[in-house]
Amino acid sequence: MSADRKILLFGKNGQLGRELQRSLQPLGQVIALDVDSPEHAADFSQPQALVNTVRALQPDIIVNAAAYTAVDKAESEPELARAINADAPGVLAAEAERLGAWLVHYSTDYVFDGSGERPWRETDRPAPLNVYGRTKLAGEQEIAAVCTRYLILRTSWVYGVHGSNFARTMLRLAQERETLAVVDDQIGAPTGAAWLADLTATAIPLLERDSGLAGLYHAVAAGETSWYGYAKLVIGEARAMGVPVKVKDAHIRAVASSEFPAPARRPLNSRLDTGKLQAAFDIKPPDWQTGVIEMLHKIQDR
Repeated sequence: MSADRKILLFGKNGQLGRELQRSLQPLGQVIALDVDSPEHAADFSQPQALVNTVRALQPDIIVNAAAYTAVDKAESEPELARAINADAPGVLAAEAERLGAWLVHYSTDYVFDGSGERPWRETDRPAPLNVYGRTKLAGEQEIAAVCTRYLILRTSWVYGVHGSNFARTMLRLAQERETLAVVDDQIGAPTGAAWLADLTATAIPLLERDSGLAGLYHAVAAGETSWYGYAKLVIGEARAMGVPVKVKDAHIRAVASSEFPAPARRPLNSRLDTGKLQAAFDIKPPDWQTGVIEMLHKIQDR
């Protein structure tokens, strides 16, 4: 990959965006934008404004880590969620095609209805349960309809050192409360933003050499757990690290999703099959536990 390649990154301040700023640096000049960037429009609620930004900067690669991710709030803001998750990626895809640039985009396990127990493959029929999932699926479809050089990575349960996520919430609650109730019937793989960013940086040069690798891939950590199992690992590791945890293991209660009614339905089965990704890019995803433990240590070292 030539060092003079220009990479335009959207969503620089999110969990994934922060890691991408690190991982993409060796590949070329990274121009990282977010909604409040002063010089170039990067407000995904105004998709047409993105056209001017892309045409002004003329990137070789567009990496889109921006998204509307407030799953419950999306139920009452479907138009805004669609503008950010579907219309804006469609605009970026059209501009990438016009430039002959690559577009990297990230999607979600929420495009599936969560039925069964088998890990979902890229060829399985999507059937989202909520507005967020429907708008993310629409974004995938918008990209595939107009762009030939694209990489879409579907992932799940993303966490990072920066920003808010489930692990950080559990850490805080474990220090504040003596009892916790955590959902145990939703199954997936907590996936690190750092690993996703490194995967992206690995994939881009391979895509440049072989455009036949373009397409949609599932990209999650290896293994599976429930939110309850995830919480138990986070709290147990925090206790081992000397964090003043108030809740005892016996007082972490496993409950059904029905005990936490929410505006948006969640899929119960969020397992994603990464066989296609592993074969195409010679990638072996790390065990989900490894990345979570590394993230917890980094948080404590900050």
